[in-house]
Amino acid sequence: MSQQAQMCLAGLNETGSRFSPLPDRIDGPGCAFSGAVQLSAVRSDEAQLGVTNIGPLACPTAQIFAGWARFGVDRAARQILGSPLARIETMGSYSCRNVAGTSRRSAHASAEAIDVAAFVLADGRRISVLDDWSGGSSKEREFLRVVHQSACKRFGTVLGPEYNAAHRDHLHVELGGGGFCR
Repeated sequence: MSQQAQMCLAGLNETGSRFSPLPDRIDGPGCAFSGAVQLSAVRSDEAQLGVTNIGPLACPTAQIFAGWARFGVDRAARQILGSPLARIETMGSYSCRNVAGTSRRSAHASAEAIDVAAFVLADGRRISVLDDWSGGSSKEREFLRVVHQSACKRFGTVLGPEYNAAHRDHLHVELGGGGFCR
């Protein structure tokens, strides 16, 4: 394991996240990851936050995700919705695929992207991108927009329901991309 990978794992450990390092993997041209982890929970200020349906993640992506969950999502849930976050539901991470309609590999093909579908609060409420981006209460809509903007400050590319119909049901967050927020 490279020194850079070891440093990333140590940094991820310092966030209080629960994870397991994964062996490097190559699935074909443009579909591979190294220094990846399987994330099972991240840490908020006060508790462990579950993460569902997530696959392999490049360690730097996992680190950014852990910080966003704690400082961007959990704190927004407390401030706007009056309840801490309990769990983040995803639609997955690693997938050997192209960007829809192109021949260019997706950031999912290198385990550098996550599709986030919903947030479950400690009081039992489930705030989903599909149902609540446009149809939720004013507070739920505000919460989703705040966490979207918070993601834009941390990730290189963030795509949500206002980007296109393919993203109507999730927030796509990815490591690279250089400041593309829609």
